[in-house]
Amino acid sequence: MGAQVRALRIASGASGGELARRSGISRSLLSRIEHGVVSPSVATLARVATGLDVPISRFFSDQPTRSDFSHVQAGKGIVVDRVGAVAGYRYELLGHLLSGNLFAEPYLVTLLQGAEPYVTFQHPGLKFVYLLSGNVMYRYGCKVVTLGAGDSLLFDATALHGIEDTGAEPVSYLSVVFTFRR
Repeated sequence: MGAQVRALRIASGASGGELARRSGISRSLLSRIEHGVVSPSVATLARVATGLDVPISRFFSDQPTRSDFSHVQAGKGIVVDRVGAVAGYRYELLGHLLSGNLFAEPYLVTLLQGAEPYVTFQHPGLKFVYLLSGNVMYRYGCKVVTLGAGDSLLFDATALHGIEDTGAEPVSYLSVVFTFRR
């Protein structure tokens, strides 16, 4: 538990003294908790959780035992042949995690020569799009926005969405879909 308190403190950018002050406990008690010298009471843990602005349940999660880690080297993603996908859209899966309640699908999408506009994508979750190259007109419901390299979108993917018009340049973008596991 001490290691979790320390990791959360460091991740928050707080010094030991700052967290102790925000938690209403002494710096020495916080140090002893972090080093595993003492087991804090539930009341003390609640104070530390408040100081870190996290729920007390965070100290009881299995986070330190999780070992999911996905590293994909440049150009080494898995090219996914998506059944029913629009012709000319190349999907390269950039990573995956097997644990937790949140499911994320990060793809590098490249529009190949002859790719047609497609505005009827619709699926559960949230979607993040970051245009890497090219220019497109992107439709979300009844809205249409112009995207250039470096532009991004974040939206509820249950609405109809997709590329309405592609520019003359090669188009590539990062697409990440977030959903909850069932």
